[in-house]
Amino acid sequence: MADVLTPPSVHLGPLLVVAPALTASFGGPMMTGLIGAVAVVAQVVIAFLHGGIGTLNHQAQIAALVAVSSLVVVFRYLRERHERQLIQVRSVSETAQRVILRPLPGRIGPLRITSMYVAATAEAHIGGDLYAAARTAGGTRLLIGDVRGKGLASVGDAALLLCAFREASHRHSTLPRLVAHLEGSVCRNLTELAETNTNSSECFVTAAITEIPDAEPVVHVIDCGHPPPLLLRGGEVLTLQPDQTGPPLGLGELGVGEHLPQAFAFEPGDILVLYTDGVIEARDGSGEFYPLAERLPMWAGQDPEALVRLLHDDLLGHVGGNLSDDAAAIVVQRLPAGPAPLRRAPGSRLRP
Repeated sequence: MADVLTPPSVHLGPLLVVAPALTASFGGPMMTGLIGAVAVVAQVVIAFLHGGIGTLNHQAQIAALVAVSSLVVVFRYLRERHERQLIQVRSVSETAQRVILRPLPGRIGPLRITSMYVAATAEAHIGGDLYAAARTAGGTRLLIGDVRGKGLASVGDAALLLCAFREASHRHSTLPRLVAHLEGSVCRNLTELAETNTNSSECFVTAAITEIPDAEPVVHVIDCGHPPPLLLRGGEVLTLQPDQTGPPLGLGELGVGEHLPQAFAFEPGDILVLYTDGVIEARDGSGEFYPLAERLPMWAGQDPEALVRLLHDDLLGHVGGNLSDDAAAIVVQRLPAGPAPLRRAPGSRLRP
């Protein structure tokens, strides 16, 4: 309308190309094409009212508008197809995460458990870090580990170790036997990979395996080249570093013998934090590592769910939103013992 009302020497018709371009930012290909067609019709009307469609200037404007509108429609179609593919990739990666890294139950025996996983590979949702929990007859066993490398290339090794842990936790009565089984499983896998992967000799898994008895306020820790767990007790943070630290799984030939667990006090109300090096080695813009042990006292008194949320947000804030390595953590709190159940002798009645 503005072009019709202006003098013939003023040409506003070329601005019609803005209409399909703006539509592509929020509409689909069909809507973008429809708006482009309306813009072409408007340009034709302007040509008739300003000298006729036979003039070279108007013909050039119409042709340019048709070409640009067509390119915008093609661009919007390609973008929409890419968005559909991206949604499918996210769905597959989320399904893989749920299958491989099964969600930990919020409550296992006398424990409250919450986990966190942040993959470094964009849109992957899962990488080489791993964790799992297994309920045994008298307690709970926890595994947290880190496969050498990151991203989807390390998912297979992580899946194998997790399956071995879940199965062996119920067949081996002691923690050293469990760790020996995991070591053998990883070594067998690396031997098979050596036939097709020349870099398999460089693969290994750092891991921390813990066992928390129900009836005893302790936690047994075996460290296989992994960052030691942290214990938050009130406003104090304790590092649970065993006297004996074994090599990572897959490098058993470098060990000195059987892995021996070490017991640490784990009392009601205490919070145990298991984590991977992707947490403590995350750097900010100035190159400073993330100070996990210094942050934890700030969150004393929080339950595991709230603590994990604070840790997640604080970690991403420290690195500016993008991690250079996968990061995982498990937060475990031992709950106070509940009252003993009431028992009655045969024939007796309980008073209300």
